[in-house]
Amino acid sequence: MQVRDIMTTQLHTLDETATLHDAHGLSRDKGIRHIPVLDSKTGVFHSIVTQKALVTRVMKLANLYGAAELDEQEKRIPIEEVAVRDGDRISADQPLLEVAEYFLAHKHGCLPVVNTDGTLAGIVTSSDFVKLAIRLLKDGR
Repeated sequence: MQVRDIMTTQLHTLDETATLHDAHGLSRDKGIRHIPVLDSKTGVFHSIVTQKALVTRVMKLANLYGAAELDEQEKRIPIEEVAVRDGDRISADQPLLEVAEYFLAHKHGCLPVVNTDGTLAGIVTSSDFVKLAIRLLKDGR
């Protein structure tokens, strides 16, 4: 099996002009934990907002300014201050076993799947691996 067999391709993304407020709203409204950031001009994968980075920054702002000021403070933070720019990336044709071992060794919750031209093909999350495990367990009853 390869990454393409389990990756999520229907993604909600932001571009580099977004703010922390945009990311927080998207995460909350769509129930997603990881948000890829694309270059607004080229569509090339730029960075990713992870759940950990998002929650850490939001909690820090809430503690500093209080809940009443949170929205306004989030609007002042460019997404690039929160997103992970030089993180790991994988390709759709990588073997799943290799990626699963990498997930465990590096404690990743997600990895962007990027094409050779830099465009985003999808994302693989720990939830995708859990879904695969469920499917395999049901098939092997």
